[in-house]
Amino acid sequence: MRTRRQPSLTLRATLAFAIVAMLTVGGAGFYLYGSLKHTLLERSDYAVLGRVDHFRKLLRYDLNLRDLQRNPQLFENMLGNEDDVFIISQQGQPLVTVNPRRAELPDVPSVGSNESLKLDDLRSGVAPGNIPLRVAAAEVQLGETSVRVVAAHLLIREMAILDAFRERIMGAVLLAFALTAVLGYLLLRRGLMPIKDMAAHAATITPARLSSRLDPANTPKELDQLTTAFNGMLDRLADGYQRLVQFSADLAHEIRTPIGSLMGICQVTLQQPRSVDEYQSVLASNLEELERISRMVESILFLARADDAQAVLDYKALILEDELQRVADYFEGLAEERELRLVIEGSGMLQADPLMVRRALSNLVANAIRYADAGSDIYIRTQQQGQEQWIQVENCCPRLEPRQLDRLFDRFYRGDAARYGSESNGLGLAIVAAIMRLHGGSAHVEQREDQRICFTLRFPSGAQCRPALTASMAKGLHE
Repeated sequence: MRTRRQPSLTLRATLAFAIVAMLTVGGAGFYLYGSLKHTLLERSDYAVLGRVDHFRKLLRYDLNLRDLQRNPQLFENMLGNEDDVFIISQQGQPLVTVNPRRAELPDVPSVGSNESLKLDDLRSGVAPGNIPLRVAAAEVQLGETSVRVVAAHLLIREMAILDAFRERIMGAVLLAFALTAVLGYLLLRRGLMPIKDMAAHAATITPARLSSRLDPANTPKELDQLTTAFNGMLDRLADGYQRLVQFSADLAHEIRTPIGSLMGICQVTLQQPRSVDEYQSVLASNLEELERISRMVESILFLARADDAQAVLDYKALILEDELQRVADYFEGLAEERELRLVIEGSGMLQADPLMVRRALSNLVANAIRYADAGSDIYIRTQQQGQEQWIQVENCCPRLEPRQLDRLFDRFYRGDAARYGSESNGLGLAIVAAIMRLHGGSAHVEQREDQRICFTLRFPSGAQCRPALTASMAKGLHE
């Protein structure tokens, strides 16, 4: 199933800016539209009230009923060319009617002769053509009789003004959307050029150019975190690649030496006939070398699986005093051969994989016995440090340089030339470090001024159980 591709960041940001601009301009436009509409309608309302009041005063002081009946055309002339409505009636009978559009007026209460007109006295209606209107009515006392004056204003011009203004608002909104989209797209393309430069820079990185880095001075401030993370990734890749190259070279060297030895022995043996005892001796020697190669291969396979997080653990509760004593008893004979004494200190509990803990501890003790000064003591202790459980193996040996201490847990590393002649293949401490990583802990080494070197395994507390370790993985745990 094909995964749907996400739209580009430039497109999404452009649309977001354009929509925001459209909403902003539209909101401002419709606010102004509402203000204009309110103002126009309020002015028309006051005009209607003013017209009613004007004709009421005119009838009261300047005209009488006889003049009104004799000259009704006067009011039509006063309204001019407007399509407004004006009606004067007496007892329900119209005396003057000006209604060019024949609009039907709503029922409207009449204001008393001596009462002032207010906006609440107006009523709304609709003229033919769906034209809104506003109407008001008032009573006028003429001597012994009274007449009713009705004035209405058709909002023709006001509606035309509002329609034109509304169309301009819509045009402004669309124009703002289009301009913001075009300009935003161009500006965003230019603004995102540093990301394209980073992509182009990343495309040029090869195993031969892992030293290349991004310059934070040439990237915007917003990309500082990305630049730092990118450079950090390159640092880790360069370090990992360098370790891989070194590992490959060391592996080739380690395997080449026993293979060359096997080939040389076989060639010498085949140059002339040998006795059965001589052939058996050669085969036994070759078998010993092949077993050493086999152990090396199993160790390498375990390290590879540990790095790939494929190894799984079977956590159990361990009594550390018993575990330390078990390892000490196993190496007691070897230690006595070199006049070394194994000293057990401390106690505690640990949730860990028993097989891996024993192998890690065995590798440390075997390493200490191999390189400890003859006649010295080797201390195997455990102690609780905060949220961690420490297991330490300490022995006395010749002083190592700081750079040698830093590389003791590297694969195939041996501290001096004398170690190359030993049975060690330089993977024991690397396996210890891998076991600690699988447990979520760490392995450390330090050498004090009295030349005593101390290896520390730091196990975290509260580990969770996982499935059991497979037998094929367990084979490579011990060097």
